[in-house]
Amino acid sequence: MITISNLKKAFGQTIASDIPSFQVNDGDVLGLVGNNGAGKTTLFRMLLDLLKPDEGYVTLDTVNPAESEAWKDKTGAYIDDSFLIDFLTPEEYFAFLGKISNISQEEVESRLKPFERFASGEVFGQKKLIRNLSAGNRQKVGIIAALFNKPQLVILDEPFNFLDPSSQNVLKHVLTDYNRETGATILVSSHNLQHTVDISTRIALLEKGQIIRDLPNTDGSARKELEDYFETEG
Repeated sequence: MITISNLKKAFGQTIASDIPSFQVNDGDVLGLVGNNGAGKTTLFRMLLDLLKPDEGYVTLDTVNPAESEAWKDKTGAYIDDSFLIDFLTPEEYFAFLGKISNISQEEVESRLKPFERFASGEVFGQKKLIRNLSAGNRQKVGIIAALFNKPQLVILDEPFNFLDPSSQNVLKHVLTDYNRETGATILVSSHNLQHTVDISTRIALLEKGQIIRDLPNTDGSARKELEDYFETEG
């Protein structure tokens, strides 16, 4: 369970986050949507202790990330390329993740097998450093890495970015299947309203750092309200 209490962050005169109270339940697939500058990435960075709030705090299963690292073993995240070790090949990168997780190379290969369709023959076996992959294939490496250790909390910032339409659809299945099979909590931010509605059980709409709507999304029930909002804003 994620709990947010009186969370505030500003950059100069710009309010990036102002959330008095919010809770994400275990097993939720929460989609964060909002226009540029709404505060989605700022919120994720505070959840991952990459950015310190000005006020308030977050807890992940009662653990404040700013005070303890106990949450890290249960959390997988991908925000941007800085999460990757880009002077390695994908194979070397995942072998490294295996070593620091104390798992065998055989287990590494076993964990990568479910992602073969998502990788679509363009990530592994290319003899390329991660830095030399296309933006879409770097994105795939980051997403696979976020799921690699079978975390109970997954945080992905704009995961559909840079992916071709086929890979976007495969990713939707990867995330919904992962949630169903593991019961993991998944937080996804995206500008792609259609994909977000398709995978989320709940959607938070952000505007100027505030969560202005918390919408249940049973069978895509939030779609109309979100479409109306963005049409008005546009």
